[in-house]
Amino acid sequence: MAGLNSGTSERCAPAQGYSEPCVILYRTAMSRKPRGTTRMSETHMDHSKVLATDVNDVLRRAHECYERRAWKAAHDAFRCADRQQALNANDLERLALSAYLLGRDDEYLDALDRAHRAFIENDDCLRASHCAFWYGLRLLFRGEMGPANGWFARAQRLIDRQGAECAEQGYMLVPLIMQHVDAGEWQSAFSAAERAAEFGERFEDIDLIAIARHLLGRVLIGQGHAARGLMLLDEVMISVTSEELSPLVTGLIYCSVIEGCQEVYAFGRSCEWTSALTRWCEGQPELVAFRGVCLVHRAEILQMQGAWKDAIAEAQRACDRCREVGNRQAVAGGFYQIAELCRLNGDFAAAEEAYRNASEWGFEPQPGLALMRLAQDRTDVAAASLRRVMSVTKDPFQRIRLLPAFVEVMLAAEDLEQAEQACTELERSAKDLQTSAPSVLDAMSSYARGSVELAKGDASTALVSLRNAARVWQELDVPYCAARARVLISQACLSLQDEEGSRLELDAARVVFEHLGAMPELERIRSLGKNACHSDTHGLTARELQVLRMLAAGKKNKVIAAELFVSERTIDRHVSNILEKLDVSSRAAATGYAYEHKLI
Repeated sequence: MAGLNSGTSERCAPAQGYSEPCVILYRTAMSRKPRGTTRMSETHMDHSKVLATDVNDVLRRAHECYERRAWKAAHDAFRCADRQQALNANDLERLALSAYLLGRDDEYLDALDRAHRAFIENDDCLRASHCAFWYGLRLLFRGEMGPANGWFARAQRLIDRQGAECAEQGYMLVPLIMQHVDAGEWQSAFSAAERAAEFGERFEDIDLIAIARHLLGRVLIGQGHAARGLMLLDEVMISVTSEELSPLVTGLIYCSVIEGCQEVYAFGRSCEWTSALTRWCEGQPELVAFRGVCLVHRAEILQMQGAWKDAIAEAQRACDRCREVGNRQAVAGGFYQIAELCRLNGDFAAAEEAYRNASEWGFEPQPGLALMRLAQDRTDVAAASLRRVMSVTKDPFQRIRLLPAFVEVMLAAEDLEQAEQACTELERSAKDLQTSAPSVLDAMSSYARGSVELAKGDASTALVSLRNAARVWQELDVPYCAARARVLISQACLSLQDEEGSRLELDAARVVFEHLGAMPELERIRSLGKNACHSDTHGLTARELQVLRMLAAGKKNKVIAAELFVSERTIDRHVSNILEKLDVSSRAAATGYAYEHKLI
C-alpha cells in the first residue's frame, strides 16, 4: 500500500461539475480597478484589501472543489492561492492529496513536506509525524529505501516527543507489517496488524482501522486461511464502498483487496469489487492515481468473461493513461493483458511486441509468452523458459499463477514426471486456499489433473476431472476455459471409443472459439476433428501412432527417445499405452496389428 491520508476529518461529497478555472477567477478579480481616490497610499491600501479578498475567494473555491472531488480545479485553486499567500498546513495537505490523485507524484511529496514543516512550526507534532509517515511510505513504494526509513525515523521521533499514546503509533506499525510479510513472517505480521487495529479503535481513526483490518485479511490469506481472510476483506469493503474513509485510503484499499481476491482466485469477489472501484473512479472524472489499475483489473475480468474486444480496449486505455504519469505497474499490467488477448486471438506478432513492452516496464511476461511459444510449435523454448521461471519463483501465489501453464508445457514436452509434480502442487494449493464452491482454483487443478491422466492413458479417470473443470468454468461463466476443457473431454471420449460423444464435445467447443475469435484453438480443433472422424486410429493419440510406426520399423525405445527428444521412460509409457489400447501383449503383436489395420 502506498499513498496519502488527508489528515483531516472532512469527507468528500459526490462529484459535481464546476465552472471556469480558478486561475481565471483570480486573474479576473485582480484586473478590477480599486474604487475610491487615486492617491498612491490609498490605492496601495485598497489593492492589499482586494488581494486579501481575492485570495480568500480562491481558497473558498478550492475548498468547494475539494469537497466535490473536482481534483484538478481544487489543485489549481490551491496553487493559485499559494502563489499569492503561503498556504496553511491544512491546505498544504489538501494540495498534496489533490496532486497525488492527479498523478503528480513529485508535487505531492513537495506539498506534503511543506505541510510537515508547517505543522512543526505550529508545534503540532502528531500532524507533522502523520505527514512524515505518508511521505516515507510513498518513498518506500518508489523503492527509495534509505530516504523512506529516514522519514519513518523522523515520524517516530515526533511521536516520542509527544510522550503519549496516539493513533500515529498504529500507522508506524504499517511498514513493520509489510516488512514481516516480505520476509514470510506471517505470525509477526498478524500480531503487528492486530496492534495497529487496536490503536485505530482506541483513537477512533477509521482510516487506520480499515488499513489494519485489511492487512489482517491479507496476512490470513498469506497464512493459507483464505476463507477467514476474505471475510475480513469483505468487512473492510463496507467502509470503503460507503465512502467513510479518506479518498486516498479508499483507493489504496480497493486495489489491495482486489489483489488479495485475485491471489486466491476468488473470481466472484474480484468482479464485485472491481465493479465498485470502477463506479468510484467514474464518479471522479479527473482521478488519475487509481484509474489505470482499475482498467487493468477490468481488462482481466472482461477477458475471463469472454468480452475480448472490450478487454483489449480497457488494457490499452490503462497503458495510455498511466504512461503519462509514470505508473509503471499499471502500464506493465496493461501491456501483459494486451499480449494475452493477442495470443488468444492468434495475432502472435502483436502479442510478441506487447510481451516485450510488458517486460521493459518491469512485468515478467511468463507464463503467457511460453504458451505462445507452445502455440508456435516451439515447445523446447517454452519448456526452457518456464523451467527457468519456476526454479526461481518461491512465492506460493506466484507459483499458482505459473503452475497451470507449466503442466501444459511439460506435457507437450513429454516430461510427464514434472507435469505430475506441478499438478500435485496445484491441487495442494487449491485445497489449502479453498474459499467457496465453485472455485476457480478447483477448476484449474481439475483441468490439470485431467490433462495429466489423459497423457498417462487413463481416459476414464481423466474424464471425471475434466467434466468437473468444465462444469465449474461454465458456472463461473468463463467460456474460453470451459471450451478448452471440452476439447480434452473430446479426446478422452475418443480414447474410450465414444466417437459420437467426442464429436459433440468438439462441436460445442468450436462454437465458443468461433464466437471468441480464438484462432489457435480453432486450428487445434480442426486437427483433432480429422482424427475424431476416422476410426483407423483405434484410440491411439498422434504421438502414440508415431511411436507405433517407429516400433514397426524395428527401432528400440532408446533410439526412439533420442529421435523424439524425450526420455526413454516416456517412450516406455507410450509403448505400454499402445499395447493396452490395441489389446496385444508384445511389440511384435503391435506391429502385426498395425499392418493388419493399416495404421502404418
